[in-house]
Amino acid sequence: MTAAPQDGEPSSLSFADRAYTAIQDRLIMLEIPPMAPLDDAELVRTIGVGRTPVREALKRLELDRLVISYPRRGTFATGVDITDLAYISEIREQLEPLAARRAAETAGPAVRTELARLADDTEQLDVRTLGRSELMRWDLRVHRAIYHAAGNPHLEDTLVRYNNLATRIFCLFLDRMPEFDRHVGEHVGLLRAIAGQDGPAAEDLAREHVLGFEKAVRAII
Repeated sequence: MTAAPQDGEPSSLSFADRAYTAIQDRLIMLEIPPMAPLDDAELVRTIGVGRTPVREALKRLELDRLVISYPRRGTFATGVDITDLAYISEIREQLEPLAARRAAETAGPAVRTELARLADDTEQLDVRTLGRSELMRWDLRVHRAIYHAAGNPHLEDTLVRYNNLATRIFCLFLDRMPEFDRHVGEHVGLLRAIAGQDGPAAEDLAREHVLGFEKAVRAII
């Protein structure tokens, strides 16, 4: 049984990696709701891989705090607990500025050109016309591009994990955030600061972005 790669997904990914990416996306976008049970057979059918890759993917997702398994009960999506926001923001407040500054100071010309292009594309978005999933996937794309540009795989892995958790919170409250377009628009200046090799500005903008997100969520709960 073969699995078709998702858009932008390298064809060389193993079946377990493909299962991991597909299930992770559904969990982050809340297509699998918080606390919902995960049906192995249904995941095998919809993703198009075998049961073993799905089980391997679920083990990885448990380490990411996106699922939790209980003996004799099965595997469930983790809840989205707003009390976790402070813990997640505490980590991101330290590491997002580090990644942004490192990217500005160490990324090569090709990477900086790509980030500048991503800034232009982001600026041209008509955010108000985008669906929730499309908007959230764009947000993830920007953040992951910055993490990768930082050139530290350990930092990248850590930030991806915590940004995934923050994005679940974002998805949960997006419909109640009146200025979410401004939050997305903040990416433009951040990307251009990195592309322009302005480390201090990139660091400051990244910190403001994280703190602004936490403030926006707390304002509506």
